[in-house]
Amino acid sequence: MAREHGDSEEVVLEAEVGHARLITLNRPRQLNVISSRVVFLLAQFLEKWEKDDDAKLVIFKGAGRAFCAGGDLKMFYEGRKDDSCLEVVYRMYWLCYHIHTYKKPMVALTNGIVMGGGASMVVPAKFSVVTEKTVFSMPEASIGLHTDCSFSYILPRLPGYLGEFLALTSARLNGKEMIAAGLATHFVPSEKLNELENGLVNLTSTDEDSIRAIVEEFSLDVQPDHESILNKLPTIDKCFCEESVEEIIKSFEAESKMEGNEWISPILKGLKRSSPTGLKITLKSIRRGRNRTLAECLKNEFRLTMNLLRSVISSDVYEGIRALSIDKDNAPKWSPSSLQEVSAEKVDLVFEPFAEDLELEIPADEKSRWSGKYENTVYPSLK
Repeated sequence: MAREHGDSEEVVLEAEVGHARLITLNRPRQLNVISSRVVFLLAQFLEKWEKDDDAKLVIFKGAGRAFCAGGDLKMFYEGRKDDSCLEVVYRMYWLCYHIHTYKKPMVALTNGIVMGGGASMVVPAKFSVVTEKTVFSMPEASIGLHTDCSFSYILPRLPGYLGEFLALTSARLNGKEMIAAGLATHFVPSEKLNELENGLVNLTSTDEDSIRAIVEEFSLDVQPDHESILNKLPTIDKCFCEESVEEIIKSFEAESKMEGNEWISPILKGLKRSSPTGLKITLKSIRRGRNRTLAECLKNEFRLTMNLLRSVISSDVYEGIRALSIDKDNAPKWSPSSLQEVSAEKVDLVFEPFAEDLELEIPADEKSRWSGKYENTVYPSLK
């Protein structure tokens, strides 16, 4: 029986069963979106358990019908007049590094929606379990943001130009497609998740082979459906290898006119409705990420997010959030309103490095693995 710690109303619940440690994202009414408190607690638990010799396995799950729908957009909107969201952004990207490099096996039980930053707790896990209810998406560019939370590192490493496609179009993948794309490791029917969890927490041996054996006991071999976009990769590669967003759209439009390519039209429509600034920044970030380390990608993401939240070249992120989550009119008025108006010089501005003491601090070696925390930077003194 799991020993629950803390208030059951807390946004993240922890539990201990034998050598297993469980994290439950606990904002079901808000689809378990990531707030400042969520990030703070996650980092505390993960550091504590990595240093605890009795903790051998960490399990992530979400309460309700979502695993995690990403960052709390209303939190960002409410902080639009100042730098109040800097702390949560810093802590989240710092946490992403530690999730990728965690020293103990992680199992993500991903049932339902997993979007944006929520996927940063799934894809890097040693065992990322998805179900027939899983829905994955990276929708940031569509609202004037960029693909972040380590996905400027992850997406460029997918087959061909699938990463550019997912980042620019906000296309959704189901569980079977996540397996095929390499974004998840195992497919388990949702009605079997509780049994799998019980099997994991009751393991007498918690080495990776034992964990893999119990996960595979409940797993099914799956393939994408015939109509899946993963069966359209030659077309995706042909279009999304182009150098610019404008060229990608032109190529995608040409392909949409070909017989059998009716699937392109709704995706193209969504692509054209997205923030021009968000699209251009996202493409450049993904392309740079192909040849960058995880640490370099996270540092770059921190600069991009803070520059966008500070409206350095555009306030599209707040207009996108307003249209999607505040007024809910789904009619954003982008500024600039066209791709042609978003110059390379403007895009370059948000990629400029910060002063060294203002950069995201990624630990340089294993001895100082948990260094670089927000509270130890200059930022608190600048408030």
